[in-house]
Amino acid sequence: MASNIGLIGLAVMGENLALNIESRGYSISVFNRTTSKVDDLINGRAKGKNFTGCHTMEEFVASIERPRKIIILVKAGEAVDKTIEQLMPLLEKDDIIIDCGNSYFKDTERRAIEVESKGFRYIGAGVSGGEEGALNGPAIMPGGNKKAYAEVEEIFTAIAAKVEDGSPCCTYIGPRGAGHYVKMVHNGIEYGDMQLICEAYMIMKSILGLEEKEMADIFAEWNKGELDSYLIEITASILGQVDKETGKPMTEIIVDTAGQKGTGTWTSQSALELGTPAPTIAEAVFARCISATKDERVAASKILKGPKSTFRGNKEKFIKDIHDALYASKVCSYAQGFALMKAAGEEYDYNLNFKEIPLVFREGCIIRAAFLDCIKDAFKRKKNLPNLLVAPYFKSRVRKCQGGWRRVVIAATKLGVPVPAFSSALSYFDSYRTERLPANLLQAQRDYFGAHTFARVDKEGMHHHQWF
Repeated sequence: MASNIGLIGLAVMGENLALNIESRGYSISVFNRTTSKVDDLINGRAKGKNFTGCHTMEEFVASIERPRKIIILVKAGEAVDKTIEQLMPLLEKDDIIIDCGNSYFKDTERRAIEVESKGFRYIGAGVSGGEEGALNGPAIMPGGNKKAYAEVEEIFTAIAAKVEDGSPCCTYIGPRGAGHYVKMVHNGIEYGDMQLICEAYMIMKSILGLEEKEMADIFAEWNKGELDSYLIEITASILGQVDKETGKPMTEIIVDTAGQKGTGTWTSQSALELGTPAPTIAEAVFARCISATKDERVAASKILKGPKSTFRGNKEKFIKDIHDALYASKVCSYAQGFALMKAAGEEYDYNLNFKEIPLVFREGCIIRAAFLDCIKDAFKRKKNLPNLLVAPYFKSRVRKCQGGWRRVVIAATKLGVPVPAFSSALSYFDSYRTERLPANLLQAQRDYFGAHTFARVDKEGMHHHQWF
């Protein structure tokens, strides 16, 4: 009997997603270029389950019911293109290819056009939640052919994470590359979120001299309130872990160099292309870049000296200030991400529904957080909300956090502790709320050396001044 769906790519994410699909009552065929992985799965975790393991692409395609629904979960980039090239000669009209990998949205745009021109249908679906989410329920952001999505919706909503009322964290995002665009920005927000948490940790450690166990308790307490989120939760867990070999906190034995897979960079590049400010996300990317210069930093630390003063304030009050700085900065990071999605929706005609997108993020994904319901409500109240910062709820909360936020950035700067994400978020807030920025002088400079012209405050049109 033919399988309901097929999946290509049995690395950790692919294997777990296949097991998730089967556990919801669907039969599934699987294929991997290294066929031993197929055998390992069929004889291991999938033993006795409704799986069909295939050793050739031809066997795989023939084993799936028509119109075929085929998920690709291979490394983003060339591997996706090669897999599609191998698949298409074996497919029939209206078969559906679904890329569930971390593909760049412009690649998805190109592939959607190419695949549909051959008579097949294409879906680019962002999947968030890591290996645990893939197995137990991820957040899914599908874009592409809407009629094709209607045919896979039952499976996608069955395997997606669910919120308390049973609603799935999966909804149709928009045409072509829309799903992968939203997933990309999700990851950009994630970069900002993680960097902000790391800066809060560094402030507590470097300025207040707190031990990991103390910080674990603080983050655990914060997770009970408005900072409640997956990343705060796991940070509390991480800080409470001890290395069995040395007895030291795990964070003390991990080298301070961070890796990245490119989605944060893509988000920052897109922000530049669209002329939409996303400085906190960009600073989070740069923070990872400078962390990678470990040898240089070690050498520089012996040459370059900073301030020697120490913190002399009230420790408990300052911890509350760090909480407020983290909350307000997180709001700015999300505001930048949603403003970027809004700009992309207009530029690429995605027609994004911002009342629905926050619902997808509520469970299963890495940036799931308590205040996503507040974001949903903000867009429900005002469909064309220009920025989260002007929504009544967030305007009120950021105003209350502003004093502590500023005190934290001032203290960190005074004591020489780097806080690029905190400070960029604050500068973003201050820039956004400032009626007149110094860009008038900048535009005068551009006109002076390049005759780029400028707009006047008292006349229509563009003008040039004879500066010399």
